[in-house]
Amino acid sequence: MTFQGRKLLSYCTLFGLMAVFNISTIFAQNNSLSQAERVDLNEKVKASMRKGVAFFQTINTEGGYVYFVTPDLSLKWGEVPLDNQTIEVQPPGTPAVGQSFLRVYKATGDEQALEFAKEAAYALIRGQNINGGWDHTINFNKLDNDKVSFDDNQTQSAVSFLMALDQQLEDSLINAATQRALKMMMHTQLSNGGWPHKYPEQGDYHDYATFNDGGINDCIRVMIEAYQYYPNDEAIEKSLRKAARFMNISQLPPPQPGWAQQYNEFLQPAWARTFEPAAVCPLVTVNNINTLIDLYIVLDKKTILEPIPDALRWLRETRMENGKWARFVELGTGKPLYYDRPRIRVENIEDLHPERRTGYGYQSDLQSRLDKSSLRYEKALKLGSKDLWKSEHHFLSKDQLSLRLEEITGDIMAILEAQEKSGAWISKNDSFKKRMPSGERWNGQYLTMDRISSAVFNENIATLSEYISLSKELDKY
Repeated sequence: MTFQGRKLLSYCTLFGLMAVFNISTIFAQNNSLSQAERVDLNEKVKASMRKGVAFFQTINTEGGYVYFVTPDLSLKWGEVPLDNQTIEVQPPGTPAVGQSFLRVYKATGDEQALEFAKEAAYALIRGQNINGGWDHTINFNKLDNDKVSFDDNQTQSAVSFLMALDQQLEDSLINAATQRALKMMMHTQLSNGGWPHKYPEQGDYHDYATFNDGGINDCIRVMIEAYQYYPNDEAIEKSLRKAARFMNISQLPPPQPGWAQQYNEFLQPAWARTFEPAAVCPLVTVNNINTLIDLYIVLDKKTILEPIPDALRWLRETRMENGKWARFVELGTGKPLYYDRPRIRVENIEDLHPERRTGYGYQSDLQSRLDKSSLRYEKALKLGSKDLWKSEHHFLSKDQLSLRLEEITGDIMAILEAQEKSGAWISKNDSFKKRMPSGERWNGQYLTMDRISSAVFNENIATLSEYISLSKELDKY
């Protein structure tokens, strides 16, 4: 890696709190507080964080977490109902909750939060399999699962959390598990530079290089984080260069210069599940544009940006009349593709079974993301990798800090008001799809009950932590 790339990444480590958002999007919301009011609110926020963290730790399973529990802890869910010996690896489960605990520690110095983060890490380490990674869940009664899943940020989120915690602790167990996980990331990288959906080989689409659900993108993000934390590891740099090459060679040729969700061993777009055809995917293409820019910032190699202009043009051309983009665009014809189970093609999204129509993103509005990606690319060309990084990672002025605090004060008040005396945030009358018997498709029925959500906890902790961190920065002026 170039000296510039190393230097840019080292700034992240040295500079603790840095704002990573576009100042032009910040608008005051008439929530300006006096100094005394802000001090009082800070104390309330810290107390809320302590209560929230202390409560949430009480609903753990062997140090790990699921997606939802009922307030009496009698029922637990991940993507499906879970027993009392199973935790979730996929966000918003164990690694994401662990990151929330770590975020509280960094913002407030709360040693108890750091200890809870350590407990979450130990739960993950118990479930780290023989190949050094993780599947979707960990069942503590059955720890012989050897699958490594890169679907939905599963293994990637675990590696990311362990690396972040490894920077805060002198813990030989956590360090050893982190190094095992990093070796796994490089070992599982395909010879073409991508990553499979799952490892070891399954003999089906799980073996394909997979962008779907951000698989390869999250792997690249983890390797960028790894080089930030361990900048002298040449193997990590080599992995990033292989990944950058894969991003380039996997782009499809004009007139459809986007990317597919998955590629077979011949680097051809390939089928995955029966409703996921070989096609060009606008959502994947937007994601890949930003991953290419991330790699450019790190590797400082301008050729990495070369696929982007054609991809941007193609995205603008494929917007449908309803203002959205199809998830799948047919190779050759450019028509939207809609497939139902079991591999039945239909003409319109309305013709899909409700189970698929409401359970999979066949269409999405990408306009905002496309505009931001286009602007980011233009800035990359204008500024170069070093100055682009500086423009995206910079300290805020006093006025900018005040504006951001004003912007989120309303959210802070709502979070504090919603918190129970116990410290819990309970989602009242939470509605979710009824689980059907095996072999039956969802019939449109929903269940409603009060539930405690890991996602809500993570979101609230992120907002509260941001408020404290920004306040600390403002106090320096």
